[in-house]
Amino acid sequence: MTKPFIVEERDVEAVQLPGGGAFWLLEDAENSHGLFGANRLLLPAGADGTRPHHHTRSTEIFYILSGTMEFLVEGALHQARQGTLISIPPNTTHAFGASSAGPAEFLALLTPGIPRFDYFRQLGRIARGEADWSTMDDLHDRFDVHFDGPPDWR
Repeated sequence: MTKPFIVEERDVEAVQLPGGGAFWLLEDAENSHGLFGANRLLLPAGADGTRPHHHTRSTEIFYILSGTMEFLVEGALHQARQGTLISIPPNTTHAFGASSAGPAEFLALLTPGIPRFDYFRQLGRIARGEADWSTMDDLHDRFDVHFDGPPDWR
């Protein structure tokens, strides 16, 4: 049974990214008993969050806290400004990144939740040059992230 819980900023793990970006790992589907996972992400101007991919088991929900994001959803490019909510159902190809106009920060929720903190930690290591992209090859099914296109989607 799910019980109420509170996650305070001082207790949140931050995964640093190049250029001043970061992931804040808020909920790994553990406290919510799989109901959802939650992360906050800050991307520097023009930085990609991810290449085109889909999830087979989860809906991914984004809320733009500041700045402007660019989303590729099933081949169409969309601008999402502060205050925009985006919902991506399972099996929908999508990608996202900060616009070139400035940094962007957003909240990302996945429901149902899949424990993914290890995925984001590894992405941080890759982004910082501490690991090679090939280290992700065996992790896609485990974390329900299935790539559908090249990294240069914009």
